[in-house]
Parts: sequence; C-alpha cells; structure tokens
Amino acid sequence: MPGRAASILLCRCTSVIAVAAALAAPASAEDLLQVYRDAQRYDAVYAAARFTLEAGRERIPQGRALILPSLNLTANATKQRFEIESSDQAVIPNIYKNPLNTNYTLTFTQPLFRPQNFAQRNQAEYQVRQSEAIFAQASQDLALRASQAYFEVLAAQDTLALVSAQKAAISEQLAQAKRNFEVGTATITDTHEAQARYDLAAAQEIAAQNDVDSKRRALQAVTGKEYTQLKPLRVDVRLAPPNPVDMQSWVDLAEKQGYPVLAQEAAVEVARLEAKRASAAHMPTLDIVGTYAQTSETPAVIAVPSVNRDITQATLGLQLAVPIYQGGSISSREREAAANSARSREDLENAKRTQALNTRQTYLAVINGIAQVGALEQALTSSQSALDSNRLGYEVGVRINIDVLNAQQQLFSTRRDLAVARYNAILNQLRLKGLAGSLREEDLEEVNRALQP
Repeated sequence: MPGRAASILLCRCTSVIAVAAALAAPASAEDLLQVYRDAQRYDAVYAAARFTLEAGRERIPQGRALILPSLNLTANATKQRFEIESSDQAVIPNIYKNPLNTNYTLTFTQPLFRPQNFAQRNQAEYQVRQSEAIFAQASQDLALRASQAYFEVLAAQDTLALVSAQKAAISEQLAQAKRNFEVGTATITDTHEAQARYDLAAAQEIAAQNDVDSKRRALQAVTGKEYTQLKPLRVDVRLAPPNPVDMQSWVDLAEKQGYPVLAQEAAVEVARLEAKRASAAHMPTLDIVGTYAQTSETPAVIAVPSVNRDITQATLGLQLAVPIYQGGSISSREREAAANSARSREDLENAKRTQALNTRQTYLAVINGIAQVGALEQALTSSQSALDSNRLGYEVGVRINIDVLNAQQQLFSTRRDLAVARYNAILNQLRLKGLAGSLREEDLEEVNRALQP
C-alpha cells in the first residue's frame, strides 16, 4: 500500500544514515585524539603560550644572577699627536710625538646585602608558576576548542543527513498525495501541503550543506588540516554523570586547582614581593668590590726626558651605598606597589568567584544535558510511534496528509535535537573537568572510545 511503502522508505532512510556513518568511518576517518594532536602542532594560540612559558622559565636564572658575583672588563686605548715647531732649531729642534696609552680594568662585585635582589629572585619562582598555569590553561583551551570544532562538524553532518532523509520521505509523501489525487481519494490540498514541505526541506538541505562546509573550515582553522571523514559518535553511547556527583565538590576543586586561580595566586605573590622590593629600596646596600687594572703610558711630556710606564693596580674592599633622598620617587614606588598588591588580592577573589560560578553553571549543564538526552531518547521512540500511527490513520482515512507531514517533521527534529544534546553533554563534561583543572589527554581518549571504531 502507498502509506506502508512510505513508512518502509522512512525506515530505510534512517537505516541508511546509520550504515553510511559506520561505513564512512574506516581507514580514512580521523578520530578526536588525532584531531587534537594535529591542533597541538598547528594552533598558533597554543604555540604562543608554549613560547611564553619558555620565556617565563628564564626568570629563574635571571633572578639567581642578582645574588651571584659579577665580573666586568673595560678597556680603552688613546693615541695622541704632538707637533712642536721651534722658531730657533739651534736651541730647540722641531719635535713630533705620537704617545699611545692603553688601559684595562677587571671589576669583581659580590652583593652582600641587597634586599631588593633577594625579593626579585623569589619573585622569579612565582612568575614561573604563573607562566606554567597559563600554559596549562592554554592546553585545556586547545583540547576544548578542538573537541568543540570536531563535534560541531559531526552535528552539522547529522543535520544534513537528517534533512536529506526527511526530504526523501516528504518526496515519497508528495508522490503518494499526487497518486491519491489522481484516483480521487484525496484533494489537491494534500499535494500542495506536501509540495510546500518538500520545497522547505530542499531549502533546509542547502543551508545544512553550507553549515557543514562552514564547520569544516572552522575545524581546519584549529588543526591546519582538511579531513575527508571524521569518526561519528556511537549510537548506543551512554553518558555517565560527573564524578564526584555533588556540585560543591567540583566548586571546591575549581577554586583550589583551577588554572586561572593558580595563575592569580602566583600573581598575588609576585605583587607582594614587588611591594617588599619597593620598600627595601629605602635600605642601604653592601657589596664586595674588587678591581684589577693595568695601564701602559707613553708620556706626552716633551720638554724633559721621559720613559714609558706600566702601572698595575689591584684593590679589594667593601662598598656601602645609602639612599638618602631621591626626590620622593622611592616612597611613591612603594605606595604604587602596595596598591598593586591589594589589587592582585581582589583579582584573586574575583577569579575564585568567577571559577565557582562557571563551575556551577557547567555542572548544571552536564546534569541537565544527561537528563535531556534521556528525555529525547524517549521522545524519539514516541515520535516514531506517532508517525507510524499517523501513517496508519492516513491509510484508513482518519488522518490527513498534514498530520503525517507534521509527524515526520517531529521525528526528524527529535533525532537532530538528540544528536546535538549528546554532543553538548560530552563537551560540557570536558568543560567541567577543565574548570577543575583536571582535563587531560586521557579524558579525550575516553571520549575517543565512544566513537565508532
């Protein structure tokens, strides 16, 4: 019967989508883990964060150098020319002379008491911790961006496949309406309704294809590669609730070990030590200073007999410097550093509050997302039953064509919403781990195992 044929066609279309997804995923298909590793090699934001970390680690040797001895060498050479032209060469002859003087000095300095240097050395350790936290956050952000781009491509492909299947089902419904009109069992209204739905589906298919292309370009911008096929999510995947299951545990983790919080905690220590360093500028400094100098002179004295001289001089002593008055600049910098230290503490409190808020929102999104997936799975079963009932009712004359078309639309919308809900639930779970500072490559491997093999 025509109605039964259309129902069979719908089932076949649905089966074709699943089979096509399974067959499209073999050797040439890339998985999420491979996409993430491609992004690690290509993404400019991640590369910039890695170089920022390398630069930040150099603060350690720079800070250590402030309390270690220093050795400097200076040298100079001076050549002069003297010309004396005598008016009576019998008394004093004309004299031309080019004396050359050379000098080099080796200076050794060992800080003994420089509180500013010790504070700056301690600052370097916290600056490195800050750089490491920022890089770790960049690593998590890359994993999230790669995962989001990956699943957005899958969602766009699912939408395109469902729209195409819906278009095929409507096409069959349109053909059936035309046949029924020709034999006089239906009105032209059924044909017009089916034709309108078919035209709309055709327009939606074009938009869905454009969205697929757009999402593929977005993924390419992250990884630098264009993928022919991506492994889809298994249709039988089951989403587990977050572990631990209570919200407050996640909030506590986020406030304790979230990377934005860790970076700001390090910034607080840097600012505190900067205030200490500015305050120490009032204090005297004491250094051991030693010099070794050697000078070679060619005397420029012409009127008396002279000889070349080599002078060697060595000194070793203590050098004390006491800042007495610098125009008020030291006190101003001290007040500035104290204000910056207070600001950094407020920034830390704001970072904790922001982290807690984002964690609560993401936790709720995970819990509600899992519940939504369960509800949509049940709605999918109900929508399929509703479509079957409407088709049967249309065959026996108790339902009209628009009822069947609406039931078809409901079924395909539910399928699309279910796929999107699954992707969003997985992404929110990754985001929740990222907020807690626990997102690792192993988590992507776990998601990878949920993809079709």
